[in-house]
Amino acid sequence: MRSVVPPGAWLGLLGGGQLGRMFCMAAQSLGYKVAVLDPGEHGPAAGVADRHIRGDYLDPRGLAELAALASAATTEFENVPAAALAFLARTARVCPAAESVAIAQDRIREKAFLAAHGFSVAPYAALASEDDARRVDVSLCPGIVKSARMGYDGKGQIRVATRDDVAAAWAAMGGMPGIIEQLVPLASEVSVIVARTERGDTAAWPVAENHHRNGILDVSIAPARVPAALATEARAIATAVAAKLGYRGVLCVEMFVTTEGRLIVNEIAPRPHNSGHYTIDACVTSQFEQQARVLAGLPLGDTRQHEPAVMVNLLGDVWFPDAGATAREPDWTRVLGHPAAKLHLYGKAEPRRGRKMGHVTCLAPTLPEALAAAHAIKRDLGIPGADLL
Repeated sequence: MRSVVPPGAWLGLLGGGQLGRMFCMAAQSLGYKVAVLDPGEHGPAAGVADRHIRGDYLDPRGLAELAALASAATTEFENVPAAALAFLARTARVCPAAESVAIAQDRIREKAFLAAHGFSVAPYAALASEDDARRVDVSLCPGIVKSARMGYDGKGQIRVATRDDVAAAWAAMGGMPGIIEQLVPLASEVSVIVARTERGDTAAWPVAENHHRNGILDVSIAPARVPAALATEARAIATAVAAKLGYRGVLCVEMFVTTEGRLIVNEIAPRPHNSGHYTIDACVTSQFEQQARVLAGLPLGDTRQHEPAVMVNLLGDVWFPDAGATAREPDWTRVLGHPAAKLHLYGKAEPRRGRKMGHVTCLAPTLPEALAAAHAIKRDLGIPGADLL
C-alpha cells in the first residue's frame, strides 16, 4: 500500500459535492483520472469527473465498479458509511481510513476520543437516552444540544438554557443520541487544516479565523488575527490530533479561542474544509492538491501562504436579492472588478437560500487590504455583515 500511484491511474471519490469537484480538478492537474461514486444525477463533482458511477455509497455494484477501477480512494464528506471505506480498503489505498471517519462521524465518540487523549474540549455530556436528557448536570446550562450524527452548517443544534430545555431539545431531535455542550465565552473561532501521510509525515496550513452567519461559515480570514504563540499552538494541536487518530489524508480541526485566550477543540472534519478554500489561491499547495498527493502516495507539498486572504462564502441567497423574488444571476462583473478577487462557482444549477453555491477569495499584500475588498464585495452582492469583520 505504500507504493506510489502514478499519474494516469484512476483515483476514486465517494461523494459528488463541491469539495469533490475541487478535488477532481486538483487530481486531474496532476495527471490522474477520477471516478466519482455518488447517487445524484448532476452533482458538482460528477460534472468534472472522468467517470460518474451513479449509486448509493453502499451499493454493491457501484462499490465493485469503483474498486475494480481505482488504485486509491478518498471521500469528500464525513458521512460516507465507514463500511464503504472498509470495502474499498481490501484492494486500494483508502484515505482517510474507515476507523478515523467512524470517530469523526459521531459527536459522542469524537468528544470521548479528544478528551481521552488530553485535548481540551468544552464541558459536555452524552445524551443517549431520555433519562440522560432529564438528569443532565445543570452546570452544563446554558449550552447547546447537538445531534451525534449528520449535523453540519448549524443543523442538528439547539441552544438550551435549562434542564427542561435539554429534554425538550432531545425530543425535538427525534430522541436520537447526542450531546449537550456547555456554552463557553468565546473570543473567536479558528481552524487548522493538516495533512498526514500513512508514513506519518505532516504539514499544516496557517490558521484561519472563521465567522459564521445562521450557523453557516460566512467568512474565513487567513492568517487568523490571533497572537503568534496561539497560532503555533493551534497548528501543534491539529497535528497532534491527526497523529493520535493515526490519520492519513486531509483533516480539519476546528477550535474555539476563549476570552481567557485558551484553545478548545470543537470538532474535527475528516476531509478538506470550507475554511481551507483560501489555500487554492493563497498557498503554494492547496488542500485539494494535498489530498491527491496523500492519496497517491506522493510527497507532501509546501503549505506556505504567499499572500493574506479573505474567503467569502456565496450562498444561494445572493441569487434572491429581494424577498419573494425569483432567482437571478448576480452581477459577477462587480466581483471581478476587484483584480485580485478569485471567483469559484460550483456548477450547481439550482440556487437555494442557504445553499453553498461558490466562494470568492480576496488576495492582497496586506490583510487590511484583503478585508477591504471582502467588505466591498459583500456590500455589492448584498451579503449581510460587511462591516462586522
